[in-house]
Amino acid sequence: MYECPGQKKRTGSFMSDTAMAPQTTNASNDVANVASGGALDRNGIGWAIFEWARNPYYILIVIYVFAPYFGGVVGASMAANGEFGDLQGRELEEAAGAAGQASKASITKMAGLIAAPTDPILGAMLDRGGRRKPLLIFLLGTIALMSWILWYAKPDGTGFSIPFIMGVLVIAYVTYTYSEVTHNAMLSSNGAPRSLPVISGIGLALGNLAAMLILLFIVIAFAMTALIGWPFEEALFGIDVSQAEHFRIAGPICAVWLILFSIPFFVMSEDGGTKGASWIQALKDGIKSLIATFRRASDNKEILKYLGARMLYADAMAALLTLGGVFIGLYLQWNLVELSAYAIIASLFAFFGGLLAGVLDRAVGPKRALIIEVTGLLLVLTFQLSITPDTLFYGLVDSYQVWDGPIFNSLSDIVYLSSALLLAIVATASISSSRSMLVHMAPPERVGEFFGLYSIAGNVTVWLGPLMVEIFTRVSGEQRVGMSA
Repeated sequence: MYECPGQKKRTGSFMSDTAMAPQTTNASNDVANVASGGALDRNGIGWAIFEWARNPYYILIVIYVFAPYFGGVVGASMAANGEFGDLQGRELEEAAGAAGQASKASITKMAGLIAAPTDPILGAMLDRGGRRKPLLIFLLGTIALMSWILWYAKPDGTGFSIPFIMGVLVIAYVTYTYSEVTHNAMLSSNGAPRSLPVISGIGLALGNLAAMLILLFIVIAFAMTALIGWPFEEALFGIDVSQAEHFRIAGPICAVWLILFSIPFFVMSEDGGTKGASWIQALKDGIKSLIATFRRASDNKEILKYLGARMLYADAMAALLTLGGVFIGLYLQWNLVELSAYAIIASLFAFFGGLLAGVLDRAVGPKRALIIEVTGLLLVLTFQLSITPDTLFYGLVDSYQVWDGPIFNSLSDIVYLSSALLLAIVATASISSSRSMLVHMAPPERVGEFFGLYSIAGNVTVWLGPLMVEIFTRVSGEQRVGMSA
C-alpha cells in the first residue's frame, strides 16, 4: 500500500510528541487503533450517510440556490435606497451584483473569523472528550433551524431583515464547520485503515447525489413551470414564484432532509468517543496538546507543511464554490433553471468524483492523487475563464446561437455547462483526497486534533479569496479578471 509522507512518523516523532502531550484515558483511541470493516459495512455506510443528510445544505444554500438569490436581494435593496447614484441599465446591474457578492464575502469572512480559532480546539477536545453523537445532534439541529429561517428572507422586505438573515447564515456556516470537524474525527472509528479513502469518497458522492435529487425536484416542481409552463401549469404546493418562494423553499427542504436522513447515521455509525468522559478536562488537555503541537512544529513538519499547502488551495476552492454561482448568473446571465441545471449536472458528476478519489487514493496514494486533482482544477478553471457570452478560447472562436430556446441557447452556454462535468469531478475528488491524506498522516490517537488544524487550514484565510475577487473585479472592471484571483 502507498505510504504518504510522514506516515512512518507514527512510530517516530509522532509517538514522542504524544508521549509529551497530556495523557488521558480515551476509549476512542483504542477504537481508532482496532477499527475494522470494509467501506460497505454497516459502520462505513452509516458514517457516509451523514453527508447524504448534511451536504445538500452547502450545495443549495451556500452555492447554487439561496446565495445568488440573497445576493440579488441585497443589491436590489441598495439600489432601491439610491446607493448607486445615477447608474442605469447594465451598469446598475453590475453595481448591484458587486454589492451582493460583497455581502456574501462578508458572511464568509465573519464565519471564518469565528471558526478559525475554535475549530482546532474542538478537534483536540474530540480526541479526549465524551460521546460525539450528542454534540452532533445539537449541531445538526442548529443547522436545520437556521435553514428553516431562510424561508422568511422575503424579497419585499416584509420578512426578516437583511442583517438578521446574514447573522443566520453566519451561525449556520460556523455550525456546519463544527459538524464537519466532529464527523471527520469519527472516520477512523468506522472502518479499517485501508477502507477509509473509499468510505470518505462514498460520503462525498452521496452528499452530491442528494443535492442533485433536491435540485431536480425544485427545477421540475417550481422553476421550469414558472419559465415555460412545463411539466405543470402552475408551481406545485402553492409556491408563489413572484415572491421568490422557489428560491426560499430550499431552506425548509434542506432542514427536513437533514433531520430525516441523519437518523441512519446515528443508528449505524460508531461514535468513537468515551462515555462519561469530562469535556472540561478534554478542553484543558486539548489546548495544552495544541500548544505543544505548535511548539514542536519540527516534529510534525510534514503534516504542518501539508496543512499550510491546503490552506492555499482550499481557500481558492472556497472562493470558486461560493462565488461561482454569482459569477455565472451575472456574467453569462443565466436564470434559475440554467443555474439549477448546472448544479444538477455538477452534483451528478461530483458523485463520480467522490468514487474516483477512493480509486486514485488506493492506486497512487493520496498525495499523488491530490497533485492530479489540483492540477485538473487549474486547467479547467483556466479554460472556463476563456469563455465569454460572445467568444471562446480567449477570443479565438466566436460564439453563436445554437437554438432558439429558453435555456442554454448559445455555444458559450453549452461549452461552459460541459466544463462543469470535469470541474465537479476533480473538485470533489480533491476534497476527498485531502481528507484521506490527513487520516494517513495523523497519529491515530490525535486524529480529531489534526482535523481541527485541518479545518483551520481551510478557514483561517477563507475571507481572502472573496476579498481578492472583489479587489480584482473593482480594479479591472472585468468579472473574469476578478475570478482569476
